[in-house]
Amino acid sequence: MTSQGLRFGIVLLPQDRWSVARERWQRAEEYGFDHAWTYDHLAWRSLADEPWFATVPLLAAAAAVTDRIRLGTWVASPNFRHPVPFAKDVMGLDDVSGGRLLLGLGAGGAGYDAGVLGTAPTPRERSRRFAEFTELLDELLTHPVTEHSGEYYEAHDARMTPGCVQRPRVPFVMAANGPRAMALAARFGQGWGTFGPTFDEALGELTPGQAQERWWDGLAGMVKKFETAAHEAGRDPATIDKYLSLDGAPVFSFESYAMLAEGAERAAGLGFTDVVVHWPRAEGIYAGSEAVLEEAANRLDELRALGR
Repeated sequence: MTSQGLRFGIVLLPQDRWSVARERWQRAEEYGFDHAWTYDHLAWRSLADEPWFATVPLLAAAAAVTDRIRLGTWVASPNFRHPVPFAKDVMGLDDVSGGRLLLGLGAGGAGYDAGVLGTAPTPRERSRRFAEFTELLDELLTHPVTEHSGEYYEAHDARMTPGCVQRPRVPFVMAANGPRAMALAARFGQGWGTFGPTFDEALGELTPGQAQERWWDGLAGMVKKFETAAHEAGRDPATIDKYLSLDGAPVFSFESYAMLAEGAERAAGLGFTDVVVHWPRAEGIYAGSEAVLEEAANRLDELRALGR
């Protein structure tokens, strides 16, 4: 855990025109959040037919109107990204933000992005592609010139000058729930990110309290598996930041301040250094009250202290 206690991040979905979104990104900084994120998708789940803007220009705009808060992708994936042009985008965002970029990376799911550029990959192909994507992105961001010829990607005389503001490169926060992705995160990640466990069977027959307990028990098991992966990679798990997307739990964190505080305390107890929540929406997924968000912002120091 950090000496400052638990750190808090917030996700702002890329749904509003900048004339509206600008004020929210600035408020995220004014509220005192440590980091702010947006999803890196072309369309997403139940919101696929709603407005949805591009990630890179949004983060560049957010960087230009903020000064302190760290900014990131939650998370970028190979579903529609190629490491060479994306590395240029990452270098540019790190520059515009003055070294405040956090690069969230994941294998990509089977949703709307998976087949938008062609046939959707199998789970095994996604895993292999993510490994090559991460390795090549790491090489691009740490070398001025890169040559690579692999199973999924090629890079010939790929130039990355002057490189990232952060050295040797921007921090990778790697989303990983399964063993292969955890091993990759342990090799390349400055942070491990997770939305917690998913279950083959429905949890609808359980009470909300039972579903919550089932989720937290599963999360504790995942933490142990990641710590094992870190040791196997020759790293001390305590040196890797751990980010929990708290809204992966069965109950939305901004349902009440008490719900958020309970989740933050339990996350800290499992060794998470960072908790990520979602800006409340008016309806549908992540629906909640901005009054609860404002209360949380006013009591961030109390929440941070839960991690000391």
